Amino acid sequence: MPEIQEVDDDDWQRLTYQLRNGDCTPFLGAGACGTSLPTGRQLSLELAGEWDYPFADAHDLTKVTQFGTVKFGDAVYVKQLVCDRLSDAEPPDFSDPLEPHGLLAGLPLPVYLTTNYDDFIVQALTSADKKPNSAVCAWNDDIGYAHDLLDREAGWNPLPDTPLVYHLHGSLEDPRSIVITEDDYIEFMSGLILDRRNDDQRMIPPVILAALTRRALLFVGYSLQDWTFRALFTRLARTVPGINRRRHVSVQLTPASANPKNDVRKIRDLMTRHYEGWKISVFWGTAEDFCGELRRRMESS
Repeated sequence: MPEIQEVDDDDWQRLTYQLRNGDCTPFLGAGACGTSLPTGRQLSLELAGEWDYPFADAHDLTKVTQFGTVKFGDAVYVKQLVCDRLSDAEPPDFSDPLEPHGLLAGLPLPVYLTTNYDDFIVQALTSADKKPNSAVCAWNDDIGYAHDLLDREAGWNPLPDTPLVYHLHGSLEDPRSIVITEDDYIEFMSGLILDRRNDDQRMIPPVILAALTRRALLFVGYSLQDWTFRALFTRLARTVPGINRRRHVSVQLTPASANPKNDVRKIRDLMTRHYEGWKISVFWGTAEDFCGELRRRMESS
């Protein structure tokens, strides 16, 4: 039987219990940012136009930024340009009941994972009167391992009032740290395969390993069609023992079809069969739709 299924009442009961009791790790992607930041597609098209990108896939940010590194001969410069575009963005309204960062920040959770470069979840946690700590994944040699945090109790034993935010794909504060080009993704995935080679400086330190394997995961802002999400999850599932022992929840937009004859149910069923074995229950809708339903469920239970 397929192991991806649509969220039902039992899933909601389990998820609300886990969120109230800190037995869940949120995993935040670009779709959680709403309109505060341009989409990867929008940013890619802008950069492609400015850089005279010559190929048909100008919507693909990894390919366009890879082209930029060839054009300018300097990957860090390209990353600085990207970070400049994103750094001036206004944060979301964390008081909005349908805003994902604000909702998740108000829950008693000790660890938050994100592949976003922004610090919106840190800002949301601070707005919720918490004292978050953050660290960036040391996926390349230019990024220093956060010994000063991860070797202290605040890092290896985060608590709901002092949670840990772990940036898997880098941070705007250090353009060198962001994973954005094709070369970056290859190096990141290769690093995951070899991550056990150095117990003192790991891409997935013990506290994050525990967050991935001992708790259920809640993915917000990803697409099951996105190859970066598929590659990340499948690689984690292969290299992180136990990640598939729990059942997870992912918030997903219904995939669009170029063929109007394909109805929504057919597309969802195809995706369900393709991703069987991941132990993911899918909420089909926007992050805002999910937040509204989650709030309703938590208030009524």
